[in-house]
Amino acid sequence: MQVLQVQLAVQADPSEVGRARRWVRSRLLNHGVDPDAPMAETVVLVVSELVTNAVVHTGCPAVLRLCLPVADGSAQAGPCGLLRVEVADASRTAPAPRHAGADEDATNGRGLELVELLCERWGWYPDGSGKRVWCEIDTQVRPVDPMAGADWAALAQ
Repeated sequence: MQVLQVQLAVQADPSEVGRARRWVRSRLLNHGVDPDAPMAETVVLVVSELVTNAVVHTGCPAVLRLCLPVADGSAQAGPCGLLRVEVADASRTAPAPRHAGADEDATNGRGLELVELLCERWGWYPDGSGKRVWCEIDTQVRPVDPMAGADWAALAQ
């Protein structure tokens, strides 16, 4: 299996998060992934969270990298297997998942929780004078229909 790697330099500006999301959508589309597919939405959300963390918490530029597995060497066939997202930044401080708690009005504190829930696995390691946060998303996972096993006859009574 081949892996296609593409990367984007992200400036230390919160508006860059939107540019990173658009860039990811276009890269996925270029590799045969419907940008509205659940897997693509997951990748975009995870990228948004990781880039936001890098830009907001370090105040320094970062580098976003996508590693797209390609089964037959053709990017147009779409990725297969685990898609890896990496964000390198200039801080050596370990990412610390925080739990936002019961405050429904909280506007932050759930990013790494989302990454943990949406990805097969995630982690980080020191990289040069900073760190690299990574996660892997299964491109073959299909969304689960929560009503698939519903007993409609029993519900109708």
